[in-house]
Amino acid sequence: MKVFSKDRGFLELFDKVGANISQAAIILVAIMEHFTNLDNWAKEVHELEEDGDMLTHDIIKKLNKTIITPFDREDIHALASKLDDILDFIWGTAERLAVFKMQEPRKEAVIMSKELLTTVELVHKAIKTLKEKDYARMQEYCVEINKLENKMDRIFRDALGHLFDEMKDPILVIKWKEIYEHLENASDKCEDVADILESIAIKNA
Repeated sequence: MKVFSKDRGFLELFDKVGANISQAAIILVAIMEHFTNLDNWAKEVHELEEDGDMLTHDIIKKLNKTIITPFDREDIHALASKLDDILDFIWGTAERLAVFKMQEPRKEAVIMSKELLTTVELVHKAIKTLKEKDYARMQEYCVEINKLENKMDRIFRDALGHLFDEMKDPILVIKWKEIYEHLENASDKCEDVADILESIAIKNA
């Protein structure tokens, strides 16, 4: 019973991490759509980022104290790290919008943030299948995550093209390029998480 309790603890922590990242992505979409009070919005995302850091710390601390784990130790560590990276890039996006004092949104940024939210929600669903040991469904989610990441790559390239074609202020070009890159990097990290989950599925199916 003690071993089962410890295993379940890891899975519950990962579920909380997934929910935390999803909430940050929801706020990021709201930021892009409303584009008001950027400092306040960024503060909310920062609080979620700090919560995420604590959850990651809890997972690593638990990993160092637990002998029997629900799946390979290196996969637990890698999964925690990559999930934390997603949240870091979401926070980085919100922070830059505030620090750069951006005045108005760009439709490409709205689109990218919404695509990222969809991807993050799939990541959370995939994480939930760990508890159920539904590895077939997990792999289905991972395939969809990879497709969305490829879609985000295309949106990112198009967004850069429009940015360079339409915007005359070179400083604004630099600022928006960095924001786009953070959104795209967050999507990349989602794909990294999917790769880890697929590895777990293959090992345990």
